[in-house]
Amino acid sequence: MAIKKMDKPNEGVNCVVSTCEYYMNGDHCTAEKIQVEPRHATDSNQTDCSTFIKKGAF
Repeated sequence: MAIKKMDKPNEGVNCVVSTCEYYMNGDHCTAEKIQVEPRHATDSNQTDCSTFIKKGAF
């Protein structure tokens, strides 16, 4: 999944994972879109952001 990195925050998406390529100071996400998985999760502990890319991996 190729996700475009924006030069501004994706409004309404907060992220505290500072090791992610899409992280922006102030706990913002700069990914054009995000994908959260898995489909059949029953609570937030079972979910993860599959958009995550380790900072510097590009």
